[in-house]
Amino acid sequence: MSSFRDMLAHSCVAVVLGTAGSVALAQTMYSGVGRPATAKELAAWDIDVRPDFKGLPPGSGSVDKGQDVWEAKCASCHGVFGESNEVFSPLVGGTTKNDVKNGRVARLTDAGFPGRTTLMKVPTLSTLWDYIRRAMPWTAPKSLTNDEVYAVTAYLLNLGEIVPADYVLSDKNMAATQKLMPNRDGMRTDHGMWPGKGLGNGGKPDVRATACMKDCATEPKVASLLPDHARNNHGNLAEQQRLVGPQRGADTTRPPADTPAAAAAAAQAASAASASASPAAAGGSAAALALVQKHGCTACHGIDSKLVGPGLREIAGKYAGHADAQTYLAGKIQAGGQGVWGAIPMPPQSLPEADIRQIAQWLAAGAKK
Repeated sequence: MSSFRDMLAHSCVAVVLGTAGSVALAQTMYSGVGRPATAKELAAWDIDVRPDFKGLPPGSGSVDKGQDVWEAKCASCHGVFGESNEVFSPLVGGTTKNDVKNGRVARLTDAGFPGRTTLMKVPTLSTLWDYIRRAMPWTAPKSLTNDEVYAVTAYLLNLGEIVPADYVLSDKNMAATQKLMPNRDGMRTDHGMWPGKGLGNGGKPDVRATACMKDCATEPKVASLLPDHARNNHGNLAEQQRLVGPQRGADTTRPPADTPAAAAAAAQAASAASASASPAAAGGSAAALALVQKHGCTACHGIDSKLVGPGLREIAGKYAGHADAQTYLAGKIQAGGQGVWGAIPMPPQSLPEADIRQIAQWLAAGAKK
């Protein structure tokens, strides 16, 4: 590892010198271009935390505090228990107490295990802490305080049964906590990602394959169909949580999308939505759009397309023509929920009641721009 550190250090020096040379050249050729960075600007940029914890700021956070931060700022994308969803990969799972003891996750070599979570793979606690600090939450990177980063990291480690529920993670015990990481001894150099002789297998790729562009198998299509009279016999499948995984069924309260009945229903809903849209609602569209952006709704919901959750106009179309659409949508915004649009949960939203009513009214009126 020492030779790798030397190589990395030389590479970093080369990059810095190259950057400095480019700045100097620009200042020579063009007057008034560029200036030296201030100490404050350098401090804001230089926030990385090394595996030996150099650069780690002082602070601390408990598992309980981490749960509060997680549910408010992280769970909407990563799940309440780090199980994530169809967009983001799971963070927690696949590790055991033996892995914590041995420092190597056994299931990484189990071809039959269905997935690879973050806690299964990451060997260094500094990597987890540093990434959360600089990149999370998705909608507001670097907005967490240092104590909140410690707390969220502690909560993740507790979900993985690495630390107990009363654990307080801090800059004082990070090194000791590193010794509990399930895959702390999982770093290897015997693969082709490490270049040069003397490191692992000398840079030979660990995958050797030849491209085959003939006799390709066609992609199978798996589907099932119920006759119309039996489609909703057992209730709406889209709102039922299956025992095996979070897969959801079709919305059986509506006809299949490719049938004449579905087209007629869609046309009727569009007509009802157009008739119910009042001039007052249309005039409030700009204010409602400002509210959904202000409260971060567009981080998960596009206006016209799905992001993490359904598009806002898709939501409006689903409830077009429903007499209680505004009341129902306001309740869903306030209480959150899971199942209507798939497996991804939406946590309760702590918006002012007046803002919730205005957004719900806008959605019920067709989410017009």
